[in-house]
Amino acid sequence: MPLSRKFDWRRGLITVIMLALSIVFLLPFIWMLVTSFKMENEVFDYPIRWWPKHWHAIENYKEVWAGRYPFYRYYLNSIIVAVCTTIISAGVSSLAAYGFSKVNFKASKWLFMIVLATYMVPSQAILVPQFILYRNINLFDSHLGLIIIGSFSVLGTFMLRQFFMGVSQEYIESAKLDGAGHFRIFWSIGFPLVKPAVATYAILRFIWTWNDYQNPLIFLRTDKLFTLPLAMQKFTSMSGEFYSLIMAAAVSAILPLFIIFVIGQKSVIEGIAVGGVKG
Repeated sequence: MPLSRKFDWRRGLITVIMLALSIVFLLPFIWMLVTSFKMENEVFDYPIRWWPKHWHAIENYKEVWAGRYPFYRYYLNSIIVAVCTTIISAGVSSLAAYGFSKVNFKASKWLFMIVLATYMVPSQAILVPQFILYRNINLFDSHLGLIIIGSFSVLGTFMLRQFFMGVSQEYIESAKLDGAGHFRIFWSIGFPLVKPAVATYAILRFIWTWNDYQNPLIFLRTDKLFTLPLAMQKFTSMSGEFYSLIMAAAVSAILPLFIIFVIGQKSVIEGIAVGGVKG
């Protein structure tokens, strides 16, 4: 009985500490959200006013979404790039992971090691060759070019390969005896068993692509093609004196990520749990 009480006391203390840390980490986001509803002359009130004295949300968000630099255009660009990249990358990484884990062919391990070795090359080191290549094949300053860059992920292949290796080989052999080919085995057996892992990777890929600043900065020149990170930088430089507008733009930029996380958190937790059990 004393051991049980001691365990409960420790768990309660850990819960309180984690709750306090969560509040500390959330305070900047709360301040950002509240500031987006304030008038500009209330932003730097001291002591901090956590509740706006005069609500100015409609005007702030109207300026962000329909002002000089309308966010709806950049939102649409980011959605197109992020969704297409996520779908293609999840499909390519899943197929590659299945091939490296369940298809036996000569030099498969060496080929996988070569693919894995490319992950050690910093993305900045290949920007110049990519830039020259894209100019020569007419993919520069286009959404298609951005989508292709993010559609092939060594990390995604490695991550999903670990999950495919946890799929019992007996399932694969049984399907082969029934006359199924590799693609049928992948789609009907392998993919459903690792779906939580694929969903986890898809959410991560969407977040990485949505927040990507480097590639759009290098490979986009036309304003109407800009994604949200470039739009945020431009909006901040043009509205640097109006922090309420900047916070409204920041809230608008992270809102899709929050929605994606709320919708997909069950899949993320399930994927981590499955990975922990197999690991």
